[in-house]
Amino acid sequence: MDFDDERPQQQVTGVVIITLPPSDNPSFGKTITAFTLTNDVLPQSLTTQEPDQVLPTTRVVSSPPPSSQSPQFGFSFSGFFSENPRKLLGFLGVSLFALLLYSSCFSSTFVELRNSNDNDDDNKPESFIFPLYHKLGAADLELKLGRFVDVVDKENLVVSINGGPMETKMVNKLVAANSVVMDSSATILPVRGNVYPDGLYFTCMLLGNPQRPYFLDIDTGSDLTWIQCDAPCSSCAKGANPLYKPTKVNIVPSGDSMCMEVQKNQKPQICETCEQCDYEIEYADRSSSLGVLAKDKLHLVTANGSITNLDVVFGCAYDQQGILLNTLSKTDGILGLSKAKVSLPSQLASKGIINNVVGHCLATDVASGGYMFLGDDFVPNRGMSWVPMLGSPSIEFYHTQLVKINYGSSSLSLGAKDSDKAGVVFDSGSSYTYFTKQAYAELVSSLSEVSELGFIQDASDPTLPICWRAPFPIRTIMDVKKYFKTLTLQFGSKWWIISKKFHIPPEGYLIISKGNVCLGILDGSNVHDGSTLILGDISLRGQLVVYDNEKQKIGWGPSGCGKPSRFKSLPFFEG
Repeated sequence: MDFDDERPQQQVTGVVIITLPPSDNPSFGKTITAFTLTNDVLPQSLTTQEPDQVLPTTRVVSSPPPSSQSPQFGFSFSGFFSENPRKLLGFLGVSLFALLLYSSCFSSTFVELRNSNDNDDDNKPESFIFPLYHKLGAADLELKLGRFVDVVDKENLVVSINGGPMETKMVNKLVAANSVVMDSSATILPVRGNVYPDGLYFTCMLLGNPQRPYFLDIDTGSDLTWIQCDAPCSSCAKGANPLYKPTKVNIVPSGDSMCMEVQKNQKPQICETCEQCDYEIEYADRSSSLGVLAKDKLHLVTANGSITNLDVVFGCAYDQQGILLNTLSKTDGILGLSKAKVSLPSQLASKGIINNVVGHCLATDVASGGYMFLGDDFVPNRGMSWVPMLGSPSIEFYHTQLVKINYGSSSLSLGAKDSDKAGVVFDSGSSYTYFTKQAYAELVSSLSEVSELGFIQDASDPTLPICWRAPFPIRTIMDVKKYFKTLTLQFGSKWWIISKKFHIPPEGYLIISKGNVCLGILDGSNVHDGSTLILGDISLRGQLVVYDNEKQKIGWGPSGCGKPSRFKSLPFFEG
């Protein structure tokens, strides 16, 4: 193009310069430079033009990049914005808006798993994922949040283990009514269950030699994994499978590091004749489990078909009391998934088997249970909301901090000692969700508006404290969902636009029972410390929830919970 050619200046709107590579080295590629020009001023001499007089340019460059010795056509952001501060503010505002818009558009959980590399080092941590199953026929309300307590009279608790089953004296330890507690190969364990009428979600573990299946309730609020044990058993439910039978070689001695971990908060006791590690757990639903620590082989199957066998420590539970006797009618024990050192994920992580990450996805569909995983290979790369995990030497629960609760557009008081924040515990071992006393009272008050729509509170329904009879027949939550509002838990900041939010739709806090609709959020005044919200299974359904103990954070994102995309089907789901 000849820039000396005279022509009307207003007709020139752009300039494109194409520089061909040298004839002796065509591999350099060509350079394309494009300019957008104004209609009123055309530079008379491009060779003498200052860089800050040139309007914004778009440059598409092939290899090699333009030489720094030819700066005539460069664009200076600093020069442009220094003379136009309003444009700088506008640019920053548009950028922030675009970022927020991007975040909102990608709020769903994309189950894009980190690609595994078959050529990775064999020592790389693995991940294991388990199907979840429905617990049929157990309609009791469950609340776990277990804690270890002192075992009374250790010397007379277990007599001896002479190479065979342990002989025990019956011990009745029903909790007092005033007790208040609070890229590699991978495998999937399915999860089955529902909130009502079954109560909990459970999975299957293979333990012992020879291996035997045991159904365990998944519980992020419990430290120790335990199985009902024939030692003999002094108070056990029938269970889904035969009782575990230990031998002397399976019993963990009292000097073992795991025993010290279990008993670290107990009063010092001298037991010269103790050859085993005794424990007792009290749960927030006033049930308890008594037993001794045992060690045996856990069998985990990876996605590529390989089998991992390793020794794990668990509880040999021979005396259950309270509601546990009802809930164990279809299962064999509890799978402890907390961040305590004695929990199963922590044990696997300490051996270098996995990174200490736990996740679960509880399906809302009754026909499906969902899945849970141990390890970080199944954590989505994006689409998750993350909040920091609160750390405390005395609290092993998955605990974070809440700044606000809304029912629809109405704010509910947190009711905590510090009115600006409250604690939240994610507990897969609890059937329902628990609010602080004041938040619960304000929620119930807000829900009274449904009476104007013809819903009548039915005090004769014992299913839950608050149930309504609808003015029309109802079969599912979808029939009444439009009459109730979404609950929003806000984390991180009170500023809505930058906070992290956990949404609980009506199906996340309501159940259908006997033709009525019932509130699945309960008064948590006497749970834990009374100022903490407990998110139970009813509100965790339809969410992929991840507890990253490596990075000390909790994440969640909406999901159908059918199966991770890496698998055509989940193990144990067939048939």
